[in-house]
Amino acid sequence: MKKRIGVLGTGEVGITLAKGFQKHGHQVTMGTKTQGKKVDFDGEVTTYEKAAQQSDALVLAVKGEVAEDVVKTIAPYAVGKTVMDAVNPIASAPPEKGILKFFTTLDDSLMERLQRLAPQANFVKVFNSVGSDLMVNPQLKGGPPSMFICGNSAEAKKEVREILTTFGWETEDMGGVEAARAIEPLCILWCIPGFAKNDWVHAFKVLR
Repeated sequence: MKKRIGVLGTGEVGITLAKGFQKHGHQVTMGTKTQGKKVDFDGEVTTYEKAAQQSDALVLAVKGEVAEDVVKTIAPYAVGKTVMDAVNPIASAPPEKGILKFFTTLDDSLMERLQRLAPQANFVKVFNSVGSDLMVNPQLKGGPPSMFICGNSAEAKKEVREILTTFGWETEDMGGVEAARAIEPLCILWCIPGFAKNDWVHAFKVLR
C-alpha cells in the first residue's frame, strides 16, 4: 500500500530515504528547519510541521543533537503515526581511535527519550546501523542484509517490516523501545571498518 511519507531532515540520509520511498511509488514530502533551502530532491520541501501534518508515516533523519527539539515540534502531528527513527546519538566530539562518541548511555537510548517526548507516536528504530549508500536495495555478495528494529507498536513494526522487504532487507525485531539501547550502538560498530580501512560497503546479517 502506497503512503504519504514525511521525511524530516534534508541531509544525506534524509535525501537517500526520500528518493528511495519515491522510487517505490510513495508520495514524499521532505521537512526542514530552513525554509527555502535548496535540496537535491524532486518533490515538495517544507517545514517539519507541515511535512508531519500531511503525511501518513514519518522518517526522522536529523542529527542526534537536534532530534529532541524536532520531535517536540512535530509531536502534535505524529499522534498515531509510525515514526521511523534513523537517528543516532552521535556526540559533537570527534571519534577516538575510530570509535564514535555518543551522548547517551547504555541505560537510556535516544529513541526512548524521543518516545517519551511524543508518547502517542509509534517510534520504530530503523536504518541507523548502515550507511546511507546501502539503505535502499543494497546489492551485497552475502545476499539481503539484516536490519535491526525495535518499538512498542506491533502494527508500526509490521508497517516498517513491509517497507524493509521492499527496500531489500531482512528484518530482525528486537522487541520494545528499550532495545534501542543495543541497536543504536551498532552505528559505532558499523563505522569502525570505515575509519580503519575506508570500508564503508558492508552490513550486518543474522545467520541461523
